Amino acid sequence: MSAVAARLGLSGSRPVVRKAAELRRLCDINFDSSVLGIGEVCKAIICLEIAATKFQVIFDRAEAVRMSGMSEMAYIRSFNALQNGLGVKTTLDVRELGIQFGCVRLIPFVQKGLALYKERFLAALPPSRRSSTDFGRPVFTAAAFYLCAKRHKLKVDKLKLIDLCGTSSSEFTTVSTSMGDLCFDVFGIAKEKKDPTTIKGNRELLDVLPSKRKHEDDSDNSDESSGDDQDELDLPTHKRHKKMEKQAYNQWKSTVLSTNKETKPDPAKPRKQAQLNFKKKLSDAALEVPPAAN
Repeated sequence: MSAVAARLGLSGSRPVVRKAAELRRLCDINFDSSVLGIGEVCKAIICLEIAATKFQVIFDRAEAVRMSGMSEMAYIRSFNALQNGLGVKTTLDVRELGIQFGCVRLIPFVQKGLALYKERFLAALPPSRRSSTDFGRPVFTAAAFYLCAKRHKLKVDKLKLIDLCGTSSSEFTTVSTSMGDLCFDVFGIAKEKKDPTTIKGNRELLDVLPSKRKHEDDSDNSDESSGDDQDELDLPTHKRHKKMEKQAYNQWKSTVLSTNKETKPDPAKPRKQAQLNFKKKLSDAALEVPPAAN
């Protein structure tokens, strides 16, 4: 345990190491963690994270996931299974967050938003699932605190919040989006709420942006040229690049063909054959050919 704590930067926090060792002994007594697919190293790391969260000590989850040899989602599942097996629930108080981040005036807004989100979320669920819903998880408190700080234009470290609530960034984003949709009047930051079905993807949205730009020289151009420019701007980005490449290729092709026509000789014009002139070399002694024998 001490070696794992040293690699995670927790060797200086002795209460955390002692609490993690205690949790590990409880795991060995209460249940067999190998049945859950949790090895000894991963169990020690999860016990350290639970202890660090209890003592409000920053824990490097990315390094913990790397050391455990598991994926992030598998690590979260193992963390939740071990936490439920131990009966330990991590709590995150809104007042402590407000004091820690220096945003005490956000406390009533966060409490009001959490109560409203819980009411509207339960109203949208069927009666059979309402009893199994757990809003005591710290990710809900952290997401509500972050959205309230963003609405009131206060800077809050999102990564630190994720580490404190002991969740992943994807889960934090999912909860934040759900809160923003259900409680837009409390957590929303845009001027007007948009229908999610009408929102285009990022690529299509970026493709539409050039058509919204205003050109100052529109009055100088003719109607025909302005219409052509507008049609070109309405094209998606990848199609505009393809069209530009095609135009550049056609221009290069026409240049090459015109150059070949200029340098190509006229077939009707008679060709002049070059004359070969070999200089004769005279030897010093004349070669005599012997007469043929009779």
